Amino acid sequence: MSVTVVLGSQWGDEGKGKLVDILSAEVDVCARCAGGNNAGHTIIVPIGPERVPTTFAFHLLPSGLINPDCTGIIGSGVVVHIPSFFAELDALQSQGLDCTGRLFISDRAQLVFDFHQIVDGLKEVELGGSSIGTTKKGIGPAYSGKASRSGLRVHHLFDHDTFAQKFRRIVEGRFKRYGHFEYDTEGEIQRYKALAERLRPYVVDSVVYIHKAIATGKRVLVEGANALMLDLDFGTYPFVTSSSTAIGGVCTGLGIPPKMVGKTIGVVKAYTTRVGGGPFPTEQLNDVGVHLQEVGREYGTTTGRRRRCGWLDLAVLKHSCLINGYDTFNLTKLDVLDDLAEIKVGVAYKVDGKELEGFPADLELLERVEVEYVTLPGWKTSIINIKSYQELPVNCKKYVEFIESRLCVPVEWIGVGPGRESMLRKETASN
Repeated sequence: MSVTVVLGSQWGDEGKGKLVDILSAEVDVCARCAGGNNAGHTIIVPIGPERVPTTFAFHLLPSGLINPDCTGIIGSGVVVHIPSFFAELDALQSQGLDCTGRLFISDRAQLVFDFHQIVDGLKEVELGGSSIGTTKKGIGPAYSGKASRSGLRVHHLFDHDTFAQKFRRIVEGRFKRYGHFEYDTEGEIQRYKALAERLRPYVVDSVVYIHKAIATGKRVLVEGANALMLDLDFGTYPFVTSSSTAIGGVCTGLGIPPKMVGKTIGVVKAYTTRVGGGPFPTEQLNDVGVHLQEVGREYGTTTGRRRRCGWLDLAVLKHSCLINGYDTFNLTKLDVLDDLAEIKVGVAYKVDGKELEGFPADLELLERVEVEYVTLPGWKTSIINIKSYQELPVNCKKYVEFIESRLCVPVEWIGVGPGRESMLRKETASN
């Protein structure tokens, strides 16, 4: 099959962008299937004749655009804030990344407007102490509008009068719900009239486009956004995003059947992080947590927020494996553990002394779990310059093999540093 999928397997921020960057060198199309500009992927690559290391921050656009021969597709399941689309595109172009003629957006993609972002903040205030910690990018309100069939899609932009009529009606509805917040409705309508003309060359029927690509033997890479534990159905609801971040979202967000998916790679950070609210059983509010946060540079690409940090949690990953059916793993940021004398791994949850069979849906129950840990010896040496799996310290390889044995999924890729070159590939049955 010509479709490879890269998905986050924890609470996001696992480092999917770097693997997508590497795999994009061998594919023709890189597609986003869900989420919006609440995603955040940072990639460091050499640019220009002098090969200057350059940091690129991706939010809405597919990270595969780093490869000058790769086409980026924003699928129908994505929600798109057009001003952010162009701001990100302009920033990439200014850094020397030419995307001309190789970036397209689905005519069915839902639109995010500035009023969605305002409403996002108002909803958080309304929740008070129960705030879920959104990025306030308007993603939730846009998906809400989509589900209630009151949203606008990319194709609506090209019938200006009808767009204006629908837009006014939607904004009036928000005023009735949240009170009359400051917003220039007519100014936005005129702004989008101009944006529509700039956007027109990028718009395609993405279903036709991607199926033609597959039918002609082109290699397609799907870049997941967020991660399984932020999935609307299978994550720690309500502390989740508003879309399907699981393997099912690939099919519904791009319009491809499951049989076309050939390989699914789960990206796993060597420890666990999350942002925003919600239970986090292996969180370490101690020196270990500070170490992971500081050494791992755990600050959000999109928001700059500090990430909460804790030990690797195999209860989370078992749940993730059941749903997404990973063929292999990419274990990232393994070097962050270099200086630790011992490393703990959460292997099971217990409540009242009884082990839970699966990951609990009830967050009150999740708050009560006692994590069962296995302690492994650290390797106490830097691995950042290592170029092959065989060269890794013995205890480092034991850590990798422990994860593989517990989850019954081979680790194919291992990140040992921030750069593109700091990714080891380990032989598995699938490669």
